[in-house]
This record gives sequence, C-alpha cells and structure tokens, in this order.
Amino acid sequence: MPGFRVARRGRFLIADLGVPHRLVSWAIVRGGQVEGRTVAWCHVDDRELAPPVDARTFLEARLAEAGLEEAVGLMTGASLDAYVDVTRARGEAFVRCLATVGLENALRAGDEPGAGAHPGTINLLCQLSSLASDEALLEALALAAEARALTVLEAGIRSRQSGRAASGTGTDCIVIAAPIGGPAAGYAGKHTVLGHLVGAAVAEAVDRGVRSWLARHGAHPRAAAVVP
Repeated sequence: MPGFRVARRGRFLIADLGVPHRLVSWAIVRGGQVEGRTVAWCHVDDRELAPPVDARTFLEARLAEAGLEEAVGLMTGASLDAYVDVTRARGEAFVRCLATVGLENALRAGDEPGAGAHPGTINLLCQLSSLASDEALLEALALAAEARALTVLEAGIRSRQSGRAASGTGTDCIVIAAPIGGPAAGYAGKHTVLGHLVGAAVAEAVDRGVRSWLARHGAHPRAAAVVP
C-alpha cells in the first residue's frame, strides 16, 4: 500500500501505515478496536520489566518520550533488526505481515500460568489491502493466531514450562490493520482469498523469524528444545 514505511529509531521499530486504518489487537497500549496509522515495537530487557514495574505504564512513558503517543504499542525482547516483512498477493488483494520473533518465552496453550523468565515474544502486524467488516477482522485475527501456532509447532519448539510442543510464547500479540474506506470484506475464513493470504503471509513470516532466531542462537531448526 502506498505510504507504508518501516523504520528503526532508537529502541523502536515503527510501522507507519501511511493512511488511517482500523486496528484490532490485544496490544498493551491502544489495544482493542481503534483507528490509527502507526504500530510501534519497543525493545525491552529483563531488568526494565522486573517487579514492581507496571508494563503498560512503562510502555506509555517510552512511547510519549519518542513522540509516538498515538501508536499501537508492542513490547519485545527480540531483535528488532531481525524483523521479517512478507507480502502475499492474489490479483488486487494482498496481506502484508511484519513480524518480530523471540522464543525465550515459548509456551504451549494450556500451560500453567506464571511470569515468564524472559521478554521474548512473537509480535505480528498484518495489514489487509481493503476495509473489512467486524466479523472479517476478528476472523483474520483468529486465523493469524492459528497460522502462528501451527508454524511454531511445525518448527519443533518446546515449551519452557512443560517441555511439550509450544504453540507460541507467553506474550505474543497480533495486530490486524485494515484501511478505512471502500468496500468491506465480509469474512476472512480459509475458503476466502483474504483468509488464504492472511494464513500464508503469517506462516511465512513466522517461519522465517523462527529460523532466524534459531540460527542466531545456535540451535537446529528442528531442535527438540529451545536454547536460551
């Protein structure tokens, strides 16, 4: 989409979507359903988030310092320089997925609750080529989560807590962005072009991110356990 820019600035990775979008996520800052054009990843380390630090207050302050108060805010201990940018298209439709991948906090859905040892996480921004209905946005969010979980599972990553096959990390976040205006897609399931593109873009982005993380940490892509 014209105007989409990705920039590294200090401790931030900043995605400027170029035009206003509807943004749906469970992001720690400006989560839920909001309108905006910026998503910002903030790099953090273990010490910065040690108790009694409140993560949301911490991130809001860092965003304000950087002049990013209107951004949807994400946090990660993963390398921001190793971000992955994937676009999948069919005809005039496309989905662009920007991903950062860290696996220090790998967990399996259903593992016992508790604080993670490290701020490693998988954060995804999926930009759709056209406006989407509420139903399509939520379906795209669910499909992106499914594609992420399947890709982590197929990579052989193990939960740091249970040792069983991991489905993600304890702090993953997904942002779905759809431009405002124009005809809206009604649904985004697996039988639709939009759903196909969401699943394909997320799977490729997470796969590349996982392989990059494993290579940087000296682990085999099919390792039985994640190394620190």
